[in-house]
Amino acid sequence: MRRVSVDIGGTFTDCSLVWDDAYVEAKALTTHQNLALGFNASLKIAYEQIGLSLEEVMREVDSVRYATTLGTNALIERRGPRVGLITTAGFEAMVPLSRGRGYGEGLPDRLRRDLPMAQRPTPLVPVKMIVGIRERVAETGEIVMAVDPEDVRDCVRKLVDNGVQAFVVSLVNAVVQPEHELLVEEIIREEFPEHLLGSAPIVMSHKVGGRKGEYARTSSAIIDAFLHNAMYHGLSSLELNLRDNGYQKPMLVIHNSGGMAQLNSTDALQTIHSGPVAGINASEHLATETDLGNVVCTDMGGTSFDIGLVVKGGVKFYDFNPVIERWLVNIPMVHLVTLGAGGGSIARYDRLRRAVAVGPESAGSDPGPACYNRGGRNPTVTDADLALGYLIAERYAGGSIPLNERRALRALEKEVGEVMGVDAIGAAKLIRDKVDNDMANGIAQELRVRGYEPRHFTLLAYGGNGPLHACGIANMLGVSRVMVPPFSAIFSAIGAGNMDQLHFHERSLYLSLYDSNTRALFDDFPRFNALVEELEAKGREDLIRQGVPEDAIRHRLELDMRYGNQLAQTAVVVTKNRLSSAEDLLEVMEEFSKDYGRRYGEGSQAPEAGIRVNTIRVATYSSMSTLKFRGVLPEEKDLANAPAPRETRDCHFVGHEGALKTGFYELADLAFGAVVAAPAVVISPSTTYLVEPGWNLRIGHYGAGLFVRAEQ
Repeated sequence: MRRVSVDIGGTFTDCSLVWDDAYVEAKALTTHQNLALGFNASLKIAYEQIGLSLEEVMREVDSVRYATTLGTNALIERRGPRVGLITTAGFEAMVPLSRGRGYGEGLPDRLRRDLPMAQRPTPLVPVKMIVGIRERVAETGEIVMAVDPEDVRDCVRKLVDNGVQAFVVSLVNAVVQPEHELLVEEIIREEFPEHLLGSAPIVMSHKVGGRKGEYARTSSAIIDAFLHNAMYHGLSSLELNLRDNGYQKPMLVIHNSGGMAQLNSTDALQTIHSGPVAGINASEHLATETDLGNVVCTDMGGTSFDIGLVVKGGVKFYDFNPVIERWLVNIPMVHLVTLGAGGGSIARYDRLRRAVAVGPESAGSDPGPACYNRGGRNPTVTDADLALGYLIAERYAGGSIPLNERRALRALEKEVGEVMGVDAIGAAKLIRDKVDNDMANGIAQELRVRGYEPRHFTLLAYGGNGPLHACGIANMLGVSRVMVPPFSAIFSAIGAGNMDQLHFHERSLYLSLYDSNTRALFDDFPRFNALVEELEAKGREDLIRQGVPEDAIRHRLELDMRYGNQLAQTAVVVTKNRLSSAEDLLEVMEEFSKDYGRRYGEGSQAPEAGIRVNTIRVATYSSMSTLKFRGVLPEEKDLANAPAPRETRDCHFVGHEGALKTGFYELADLAFGAVVAAPAVVISPSTTYLVEPGWNLRIGHYGAGLFVRAEQ
């Protein structure tokens, strides 16, 4: 296996290079003005470690895969084209009104509850850029009113006069009958060909989302159009960079569905949060190989803190109606929660609460934390960690980013210490306590809202800052085990390298498996199987177009099911892709009952209300080779005390008065199975492991480690 996988984050660009039996990690600062520069820098660090040249890598590597936050950043910064929406007449107010709770979507709980101050997000499509055409399709797909081409032309001309740069066509019930959307696209291209209008994308809602729900489907199409230019130019420049360096194979892009595809088979919307999703995919793979059981995935990078769940060694949670930024969409996306808590998160004094607040604003990579010596003046979490003694200024990031401790202390004292009446060390303790508490609360809320207790989970701590804050988060959660995965600093890039090529296709429908009024079971199996075959054919076509052999293509059938008219809807993975008898149907209903009981409590099932299917979904995928992580953690027989530390320094810890003598180790000096007692710091070129009082650290392979409470 020879593979390059890259995760382009807000602060760092992480690179994983697999070259036969050699696994190499590298990091470089993200270059937002030209992402290719950061990629080239991180790849250069990687291939030089094993004595290769760029030409050798580009000529012989099997694949290059990208996960990126490019789309996420463009959406946050509202950096996109002027989008025009063509919808069904009478539905022009659908997007501006959104939903009744649309004012609070994407906001923290405290802001969602603040109704007097509630404000809807600034729309991506202004009201004057929304037009309605006279047409109507019934929910059955029957055409009630045909499209008038002249009416469409008038509406298109109006949008062009208003400066449209991207078209969204979202007509009512287009998912069951897309004929009108296709006709509108044809008219736009006929009226304004590319040589007149330029490369204005035309996004049709039925191609972005296959489910009913007009608002969510329209929002999905709008965001896809808004991000189209940024993603097209950004990712195309990365692909051109590969071509310039001699790489001739298709570039692969990570999707937030948990799979990947070639650039020409990727919608901009599918790239949102693709980096953190790659980390959850790596966590699933690791949990399965090492039998970790229930795992909560935590990725603490320079800009954000991402939380995901993997239950019982291989179950991922999906959001089928996720909120992206401030808008509800209807694409399948691996569930994750993002907090503004990273190494670059800015700390400040909150005058309202008379306490320290951390994030969500981040110093990013430019100018970065005050200690980066690049012009940043605000104190950040990294400044606090440096002041407390955990970081060695000349060794940070393998020595590539020398830190300025004087600037960190000055920023801490000026912005937080003077207001709170403490010195710089006291301010740093307050910041660290606050950020660890925020992250622990986020994890606890995510687990308990799904009926889980934190103590039943192993915390997986990765990202550049994960091992540095792992013990502090675990102390607040009451968790007794924390695993640092192999290559933790670039773990999301590792996940990108382990992904399969995958596409989801889905169809909304109203299908009653059990009618409680007539007590009849569904028996139109040919209709059901025909729908599944249609979705499988779309997925098969996607992968064959990308060069995947047909005999390597697999399908997974999922049904969104509910009892009667309940709002609680569950996605059930069905073991059989075809139904041919009542026994097959009863097997599906039994799977639904078991899944429902696991989620909401045994006995909560309500088959007497009827059992319905709202969505049929097919995941089409082709499995690819993955990294092997069995045996990365030591067993009891492998454990031995670590050698003496290289040096001892004074470090400060939350909850402890004064400094504690802390041993500093080099990861390269520690053998497999070495047990490092607290307090200690273990330094590697890409991350720092902090062993807080009350814990010890067991060293594994590839930089893996296991934090265990000392009393155990």
